[in-house]
Amino acid sequence: MVKSLFAKPAYAANPDAPENERLPSGRTFAYGLQHVLTMYGGILAVPLIIGNAAGLSPDDIAKLVTGTLFVGGLATVLQSAGLPFLGSRLPLVQGVSFAAVATMLAILNGGNGLQDVFGAIIAASVIGFLIAPFFAKIVRFFPPVVTGTVITAIGLTLFPVAANWAMGGDSETSDYGSIMNISLALLTFAIIIVLSKVGVAILSRLAILLGLVVGTLVAWFLGQADFSEVGDGLPIAFPGLLEFGVPTFDIAAILSMVIVILVIKTETTADIIAVGEIIDTPVDSRRIADGLRADMLASAAAPFFGSFTQSAFAQNVGLVALSGIKSRWVVTAGGVIMVALGLVPWLGQVVAAIPMPILGGAGIVLFGTVAASGIRSLSTVKYDGNMNLVIVASALAFGMIPVVSPDFYAAFPSWFETIFHSGISSAAIVAVVLNIVFNEIAAKTTTQASVFAAKPLRYLTSSHLADLQDGDVFVDGKLVDCDGEEVPVIPEEKLPEVKEKIERGEVTTTAEIAQVLEKDKTRPASSESFVRKTETDQ
Repeated sequence: MVKSLFAKPAYAANPDAPENERLPSGRTFAYGLQHVLTMYGGILAVPLIIGNAAGLSPDDIAKLVTGTLFVGGLATVLQSAGLPFLGSRLPLVQGVSFAAVATMLAILNGGNGLQDVFGAIIAASVIGFLIAPFFAKIVRFFPPVVTGTVITAIGLTLFPVAANWAMGGDSETSDYGSIMNISLALLTFAIIIVLSKVGVAILSRLAILLGLVVGTLVAWFLGQADFSEVGDGLPIAFPGLLEFGVPTFDIAAILSMVIVILVIKTETTADIIAVGEIIDTPVDSRRIADGLRADMLASAAAPFFGSFTQSAFAQNVGLVALSGIKSRWVVTAGGVIMVALGLVPWLGQVVAAIPMPILGGAGIVLFGTVAASGIRSLSTVKYDGNMNLVIVASALAFGMIPVVSPDFYAAFPSWFETIFHSGISSAAIVAVVLNIVFNEIAAKTTTQASVFAAKPLRYLTSSHLADLQDGDVFVDGKLVDCDGEEVPVIPEEKLPEVKEKIERGEVTTTAEIAQVLEKDKTRPASSESFVRKTETDQ
């Protein structure tokens, strides 16, 4: 029984599966290095953001950087190579997640220290680990209208951070907001944009990293960068355990982080499914659960080494599709490279010495990309005949409240303020609750469309051509209104039935009219006519 319990899962039993391909060692590590370089700029940003927000010294920020690389490498090896019940055994690169940044900043800004951040991550990740097998049952509460809104809110709430960096990062200094600082930020931004546009694929993928390097070199040439502390200490060293103290556990901070963990699990689920489709290998619920457990175990262990929540990197999923390299062992090699980089303290010291304006220029692109990714997800959402527009609008509004007015919840209990002071937590809670109310509960109890979502139903008969409105046009034989929406074509004999269904509230959208007409597809075209029905006709 024990043997069968720890036997390979069905998805890992096929040695000929595309993800199990083994390449020569040289190519394996070369492609693995490409994965590391693709996500390197993103993985370094989080420890820099949190380290500076926590007021850490450059030496301590360097420890966060090396700890982040070390844990990200171990998490990548676990996810791609796999152990019993742990790891999807797919070419997925793991790294510190951007999704938790806004919540961690809110915890810090609420007067709590880095120990509370680490404690919240550990507790929330343990909860995430325990619910991994059941997550498939609640993932439906996180459709694109929710995840897209949350990801958009993450990007939007981080823009003030990028602006503060671009100005110098410390409002107490004399050069805060100086032309020099902002010019360096804009230069870095311009370099990244130019490199992203060039036709050389490797330069485009490394645009963030190269932008940081070139911008820092320019700042050093202008006397705006200080590398005097680089080289202090040992060149090779293991990350220390609990370098920043024993984690503490604040209930409000944990609740905030649980919300983030649910978002991260949703993103990782999507990445597991996506990479499975890209490499044409089966992905079942067991594989998803194993991948999520690896995610959560790595996240729970990360704070002990000075790192944060871990998740799959979507840009590396894109690299799998772009390169056509499907082997998970390539990604495992990339994880080994990351572990090796995490053993080099001097590397962390170099990263910690990057001037704040340079980070600000890169942050504008990074955080903007996060927001744009959310908007892209929202573009797949249907808004006709439902309340999705209201869900998005309300959640984003609540997400931005603590950004534009940090003292908005100052009079509330401290636990409430900790949760809702984070724009990401506010947006996520509102989006999830409204999605349940409008798309889960209300959808089953009412057939009436909301005033926010409903448009007057329009259709046209040959006897009602006078109902044509300004902007109506025929395109490819279809009548389209000024909003680009097709006006249904209804056979004359179906008109009474459609009218009756509208009056009874059974039909509230043009899409539902089309469903009614599906039953009459075989009727000759000569018996059809255009019908527009306005609300005043009913």
